[in-house]
Amino acid sequence: MNYELTIALVLGWLLDFVFGDPERLPHPVLGMGRWIAFWEKLLNKGPHRKARGALLVVISLLLCFGLTYALAHYPLSIVHYPLSIVSLIVSTLLVFFCLAGRTLRREVRMVFEALDVSLDDGRRQVARIVGRNTQALSAQEVRTAALETLAENLSDGVVAPLFWLCLLGIPGMVTYKFINTFDSMIGYRNTRYKDFGCWAARIDDVANFIPARITALLMLLVGKIIGQQVNKNTRLLRFVLHYGPQHASPNSGWPEAALAALLDCRFGGTHAYFGEEVYKPYIGTNPRQLFTRDMCISIRICLATEILTVCLVVTALLVLHLPFF
Repeated sequence: MNYELTIALVLGWLLDFVFGDPERLPHPVLGMGRWIAFWEKLLNKGPHRKARGALLVVISLLLCFGLTYALAHYPLSIVHYPLSIVSLIVSTLLVFFCLAGRTLRREVRMVFEALDVSLDDGRRQVARIVGRNTQALSAQEVRTAALETLAENLSDGVVAPLFWLCLLGIPGMVTYKFINTFDSMIGYRNTRYKDFGCWAARIDDVANFIPARITALLMLLVGKIIGQQVNKNTRLLRFVLHYGPQHASPNSGWPEAALAALLDCRFGGTHAYFGEEVYKPYIGTNPRQLFTRDMCISIRICLATEILTVCLVVTALLVLHLPFF
């Protein structure tokens, strides 16, 4: 079984590496989003909002895990191919849909390219990948937001899905994607979602706790190995250990701190989310200007980290398949 899972992982990752998220094909995350939006509109009112939100999240994740398990292991097929082949195709597509490495890198690069045209174009482009209000951002704040998102979503969109695939197979990977979608839609501490989205946010925190820290360590390792860093300070790990826990999120600060350490820059600061000011502690002390060169370095670091993560997961799956395991 691990051999089939390994093949599906490699093929799915190659599809994402070459094509990214398909714009003209139905994407499971869109279905997840519609499911969440439907039930949020129906349940997020009246008393007991926290309990309603908790039930929605728990029941949805159980259904997702069970359905994905059945889809990956017992696919319905009317063609005359062996079920193992159909299962491999389905698993490969699910891996493809759960990874977001190429799309993330493309979107961040497009933010910097849009800024070269005008500040308004940069603001509109970065609004595609961040939840904050972008209308009043300066050029520096647009670049900072894009690189923060690149680091955070390297964990959420690549390392964490692969981590859960390694632990729980395809169902674990897809269920993690559902958790992450819940958090991105209702996991906010504003008036509308602070009760209803409480469980979604906490479950996402638990699901990302280990992957976020693994991501930070791998980024530092990759930055040292390939020499893609502005900061030549050898105490990068101390920097991450200091600033990682200071983020408002228990997990987002770790990959952001790793990238800030490698670039010798400063992330964070207060921004508006859904019309409310949200304070974010600064990560780093050097408020230097960010440039296209920093984006190129960051993308190379994230791509190398992604490749290293895939290699580590493939190795783990193959080793666990050995007879003495």
